[in-house]
Amino acid sequence: MSIKGYADYKRREFCKDVKCPVQLEMDAQIEGSFEYEKIRQTCKTNCRYTTYQFHHWLIGKGYLIIRPEK
Repeated sequence: MSIKGYADYKRREFCKDVKCPVQLEMDAQIEGSFEYEKIRQTCKTNCRYTTYQFHHWLIGKGYLIIRPEK
């Protein structure tokens, strides 16, 4: 859900910005191909970056993490 006047995080924006070597390998493949999906498994199970790094990248880029009140 987008908020008017704000940009949403785009899929793999962090990975591309930090020039993750796994992302660079994926970019060289056709999305959805066998090789692409094989490389993508590294992202799913053995990411080279931590949530701490990702969170601080988000802050540095001015992203806000929000959720609706209960």
